[in-house]
Amino acid sequence: MGRLGLFEATANTGAAGRAGEDGGIRFWLDEHLLFGILDVEESDFRRGGQPLRQAAEDAYHRVFALIERERRPHLWRTWNYLADINQATDGLERYRQFNQGRHDAFVAGGRLTRGAVPAACALGTRSGPLTIAFLAGPSEAVPIENPRQISAYDYPAIYGPRSPTFSRAVLAHPPGRELLLISGTASIVGHETLHLGDAVGQTRETIANIEALLASAGGNSLTGPYRLPELRLRVYVRHAADLARVQAVVDSAVGAAAVEYIEADICRADLLVEIEAIASHLMGRS
Repeated sequence: MGRLGLFEATANTGAAGRAGEDGGIRFWLDEHLLFGILDVEESDFRRGGQPLRQAAEDAYHRVFALIERERRPHLWRTWNYLADINQATDGLERYRQFNQGRHDAFVAGGRLTRGAVPAACALGTRSGPLTIAFLAGPSEAVPIENPRQISAYDYPAIYGPRSPTFSRAVLAHPPGRELLLISGTASIVGHETLHLGDAVGQTRETIANIEALLASAGGNSLTGPYRLPELRLRVYVRHAADLARVQAVVDSAVGAAAVEYIEADICRADLLVEIEAIASHLMGRS
C-alpha cells in the first residue's frame, strides 16, 4: 500500500460514484463523500520568497473551491506530504512555511472557526511536490481534542508564525457509518516533545495520547466506545534502525489492530515516531 493507503481505505464504501479533475485536483465522489488529491510544484511560486508557503496557500484555496462547488463543503481529514520538512529555506523551517500558507488559506476562506478544522498529518518526503489528499463531506465533523495536549491552534509562537491548523481527531458521519479519523499523533504532552532521542519512550507516549483520544471520542460517539484493537494504524518511523523496537511496543499495545509501518520524516525534528489511525462503526451499534 502506498503512502496514501489510509486515505484510500476510507474510500471503500461500495457506493457508485464519479471521478473527475478540477483545478489540478483528481477527485472521486459519491452521493455523500468527496476524496481528492493534488500535487503542487513549488517551482510555480517564486514571487516574494517562500514558495512552499505560497504553494500551500494556493492548494488549500483550490481544495476549498472544489468542495464548495461539489456541495461537500466540510473538510474532515487531510494528508500533507512535503519534501525536506525539517529543513530551513528562505529563513524558516519548511514545516513552518507550510503551516503559514495553510493557516492563511483557512483565514481567507472564513474557515478558522475554533474546532471546525480537520484532522490532519504532515510528513516529510525526500523529494517531490507538495501533495495534499483530503476527505470532505456534506456535514460538519465533530472535533476531538486530547486533554493531555494543548490544541494545536493554541501552540505558542516558538513553533512558528502560524499555528498548525488541525484537530487531534474528528468524528464524521457519512450515512449509516461513524468514522473516527485520528490525526498524526506523537510524543507531545502540553506542547512539548517528550523522550528526546528515545524511540521506545516516544512510541509509548504516543500510544498513551491515542488512548486519551479514544476516551475523548467515546464521550462524543453516537455508536459507542472505540478501542485500540479495532483501529487501522499507520506508524511513521524516522529512522529504519528503530523499526523493530517501535514495532514491539505497538504490537504489544494494539493487539489485533491492522498496522502499517512507513519510514518518513516527521513534523518536528526531535520526533522519531508518529501514528495516525482510522476506525469505522456502523450506526445503530450499541
